[in-house]
Amino acid sequence: MSDLIVERLDGGHVVVTLNRPQTLNAMALSMMAELYDLLDELNRSPEVRTVVLTGAGRGFCSGAEIKSADDARREGPRENQNAVSHLLGQQEALVRVHELIHRMRVPVIAAVNGVAVGGGFSLSLACDIRVAARSARFGAVFIRHGISNADMGTSYFLPRLVGAARAAELMLTGRVFDASEAERLGLVVDVVDDDAVVERALEIARQIAEHSPLGVWMTKETMWQTVDAPSLRHAFDIENRTQIMCVGSGELERAFSGFAERRRPNWSAL
Repeated sequence: MSDLIVERLDGGHVVVTLNRPQTLNAMALSMMAELYDLLDELNRSPEVRTVVLTGAGRGFCSGAEIKSADDARREGPRENQNAVSHLLGQQEALVRVHELIHRMRVPVIAAVNGVAVGGGFSLSLACDIRVAARSARFGAVFIRHGISNADMGTSYFLPRLVGAARAAELMLTGRVFDASEAERLGLVVDVVDDDAVVERALEIARQIAEHSPLGVWMTKETMWQTVDAPSLRHAFDIENRTQIMCVGSGELERAFSGFAERRRPNWSAL
C-alpha cells in the first residue's frame, strides 16, 4: 500500500492524502521521500493549479516516526562518517519537504483533520493556507521530549503567522490546542465538520484558480519574500519588479479582453 493517495481533480486541483493511518500518518522517511518526489512533480506540471494536503483516518500527521528515527540511530553512520552528519542527513531528509511546499509555484492548502503535532504541526505551518476540522489538534511538542521546539521550520513559520509573543508561549509550553483556538489565533482560516474539511479547502482552491497561474505564483512568492524583507523600501522594490514582470506577460490584456467580452479570461499556462 502506498504511503500517499493522490486524487487529480478537474481544474488542476490535486488532493494528496498522507496514507499511514495506523500511525496517525507519522513522518516515516519513506513517506516523506515519496511526498517530496510527488510535490516536485506537481510543481513542474503546468496543469496543476493547487494542492490540498490532508491525512487518512483520525489524524493529519503525528510528527516524526519514533521507530524510523530509532532505526536510523541504530543503523549508525557509514564507515568513517561522523555521527552528527549522519543524523543531520536524516533531519534534512524530512525538512526538505517543508521547504519545497513553501517554494512551490502553486498554493498548498492544509486540510487538517485530527492531530497535527510536532513535525505534523510544522508541516501544516509550511502550507500557505490551513483549514481545520473540528477534531483538529495542534502543537509544537518536541520540547516535551527534552529537545528544542525550534524544529522543522516551526521557529520560522509560527512567529510569522501568530506573532512572536504567542509563538513563544506555544513553543515554550509545548501545549496542544484545539481548532477553535487555532482560528482565534489566525492560524487557520476556517473550522468545519470533519467530513467537510477537504471540500472546504477545495472551495478555496477553486477561488484561487479563477486567477491567472502567473498572478497566483507571483503573489505567493512575493508575499513570502516581503514577509522577510528588511525594510519597506526592500518590499516595494520586490513588488515593483514582480508587478512590471506580470504586466509585461500579457495577462493584463487578457483580463481586460475577458471583461469586455463578458467571459473568463483565457489565462496562459506557466
